[in-house]
Amino acid sequence: MPQRFASSDAGDLYSRSAILDPYPHYSRLRAQGPVVWLERHKVFALPRYAECKAALLDDSTFVSGAGVALNPVTNRLARGTTLNSDGAQHDERRKLVAHRLTPRALREMHDQVDAQAGRVVASALERGRIDGVEDLATALPMSIVPDLVGWPEEGRDRLLAWGAATFDALGPMNGQAVRSIRPSVQMLRYAHGVAKDRRLREGSLGGDLLQAVDEGRLDAAECPKLLVDYLAPSIDTTLSAIASALYLFALHPDQWQALRADRGLLSNAINEVVRLESPLRAFSRKVAADTTLADVELPAGSRVLVMYASANRDELVWDSPEAFDITRDATQQLGFGHGAHGCAGQGLARLETRTILGHLLDGVERIELTGKPVWAVNNIIHRLEHLPLELIPAR
Repeated sequence: MPQRFASSDAGDLYSRSAILDPYPHYSRLRAQGPVVWLERHKVFALPRYAECKAALLDDSTFVSGAGVALNPVTNRLARGTTLNSDGAQHDERRKLVAHRLTPRALREMHDQVDAQAGRVVASALERGRIDGVEDLATALPMSIVPDLVGWPEEGRDRLLAWGAATFDALGPMNGQAVRSIRPSVQMLRYAHGVAKDRRLREGSLGGDLLQAVDEGRLDAAECPKLLVDYLAPSIDTTLSAIASALYLFALHPDQWQALRADRGLLSNAINEVVRLESPLRAFSRKVAADTTLADVELPAGSRVLVMYASANRDELVWDSPEAFDITRDATQQLGFGHGAHGCAGQGLARLETRTILGHLLDGVERIELTGKPVWAVNNIIHRLEHLPLELIPAR
């Protein structure tokens, strides 16, 4: 017999205070049940792991083609992207550039990324006292991703602000989302000009899209949206993962020493970072047909909120979920999504995070906080904005 869903009194998940300190809100939602109605946002929240994973794996019932934002404006503007598509259409869009992000392609990129990571870390070590976000977490992806996409040099200084805005726009239509509309449109217009004028480097991901247009495999009108679709997430998710890793290892020096003692833990350590400080808070999905999830009836046309960051701290799945433990098996984390819509750039994000941590392990005995970290206020991306650190060199 289907059950009645819980209704939340957890407050606004997208208030400034909840964005800056989300985990108590997530904990209260998980305690209320597997499916919780958020009256303020008119959405069924999925705060637990099992229901999030089930929704992500059933993309014929929980669809992205009607948009993944919590507001209709962005869902209209984002039509034609990989993120906002389903089935064959989604697969075709991903195939256009998939060969750039395969394990083989990433292996071929390894030496280039590793060398750049070495330069970034060496520069940071020279200074000693750094901003972990600006000097490490931003420096590496900003020196890799724009080249991969083939983005022109003159348009790179605005990529971080533009990318953050495209994520902010995916929340409810709050102040954050309203302020994000203008820069999001600016980025799309700029991408349109770049594609129209063919200012994308040949042999790049963007160059592949232009070739697909020339060969009739892609409508020219779709090209700008796909550029934004690949560019912004590839920078922001990597930035988040690297900055969160630095933050967590500074807070937990015993875990840094454990990693120094056994580098075989590095891949799992990255999973544990992404589990505990998930780059993505949540995306919504539209319910395509009447269905039941966790014995709760969900009507066609309603929306669910897939709460990646909450699922990754679900007490039903993880022992001591609030603890940072690089020895736990964190491979099942959902921080990069899951299923057909799993983050296409997660392999690159892992590569960049692994190489920068590898060089830090070579040269750094301890990572110490020298001030209070500042978290960014963003509806979707969970990341640090400033992270004052001192890198203590290995002797």
